Amino acid sequence: MGQVAFDTQEFVETLENAGITKEHARAISLAVRKSHEVVDVATKADIVELKHEIAEVNRNVADVRKDLSVEIADVRKDMEHRFEKVEAQITDARKEAAARADKTDAKIALLHKDIESISNKLIIKMASIMAAIVGLATAIIKLV
Repeated sequence: MGQVAFDTQEFVETLENAGITKEHARAISLAVRKSHEVVDVATKADIVELKHEIAEVNRNVADVRKDLSVEIADVRKDMEHRFEKVEAQITDARKEAAARADKTDAKIALLHKDIESISNKLIIKMASIMAAIVGLATAIIKLV
């Protein structure tokens, strides 16, 4: 903080002109000067300097905000890009899973057809064997 301008000589002269003795005027002047030295008073120059410092801090804060805004925008873009990649991977995985499920369903359907075909062939063979047994039993009965 700045010091308050105080002209002790002029103060002493003013007091002397008012009728106070020179010794008393000097004592009062000294006391006033010392009181000014103890008091921490802001001058107009101090206030102006402080305003400049505040303005500088405000500019720095604005610069930091701009920098952060740019960095945040970059991070958002990066995150969006990564999310898009992950979503594409998920979509591909779903398509692949659906294709595998379709293949599995097709294989199961083929197995069902094969089982049905084998079942029909077994039924035909069993019917043939039964017809042969009935024919053989009939022939044995006629022979006896």
